[in-house]
Amino acid sequence: MLTLAILPGVAWTGVAASAEKASSQESPGEKLIKANDCASCHAVDVRVVGPAYRDVAKKYRGKPNAVQKLSQKIKQGGYGDWGQVPMKPHSALTNTQLRQMVTWILSQGAPPAKKSAAAAGDSAQPKAASKMYAYTLANGTTVKSDFPVFVEDEGKDKNQRVTKDVFSGYEMFNSYCFRCHGQDVTGSEIAPDLRHSLNAGMTEQQFFSMAMAGRPEKGMPSWAGFLSAKEVKQVYEYVKGRSLDLVPVGRPPSETD
Repeated sequence: MLTLAILPGVAWTGVAASAEKASSQESPGEKLIKANDCASCHAVDVRVVGPAYRDVAKKYRGKPNAVQKLSQKIKQGGYGDWGQVPMKPHSALTNTQLRQMVTWILSQGAPPAKKSAAAAGDSAQPKAASKMYAYTLANGTTVKSDFPVFVEDEGKDKNQRVTKDVFSGYEMFNSYCFRCHGQDVTGSEIAPDLRHSLNAGMTEQQFFSMAMAGRPEKGMPSWAGFLSAKEVKQVYEYVKGRSLDLVPVGRPPSETD
């Protein structure tokens, strides 16, 4: 019995040691990047809001003043080199920290010849789904979505339960976004009704980029560093469900109910 009681402690000690070893192998620059909000907009080998680190490395590696130029870009922010979505400034970082971060970025190798969507992981930018989901509204109209809104195999149940992702999006929207965009995505005098924005043609990538980068000139904050890529995607799925008249006002029945 004594031996059995000790074994779990031994196992956890091994796990902790492995995690500590992995952490110790990270360079100072990598640790700084993980500690800041960089992962909200960048990934190693796929584009999120901003370019992949490997693409940045490919463009700047070996060029004179690359470290200085990229350090200044991180510190001051800006846009234009990789699109029109602005990167917010990181003025609190020291010159030493900036050099360490840029050195790590420039050390990233060339991107693989082909990368599957599954391998891209949570940080990948939204991609077109291979399957479409058709739903019939109360008036008989059929609408389609490229992600599941409801738990499948529920037939024509009027109290269809939304997926965990849609429900998480509902919780986050009505915790953070409702103050400007209206409770249950109904709009307000401060900010537009996002249902109308999606129905007018706003894409998932545009939604994602706007949420992460914000719109300072309109008073919209950047959610980079606060919400993860997965969480913004969940908010998008909830808003999209509302725009298609699939998700009702108020708390929708969830998969866990």
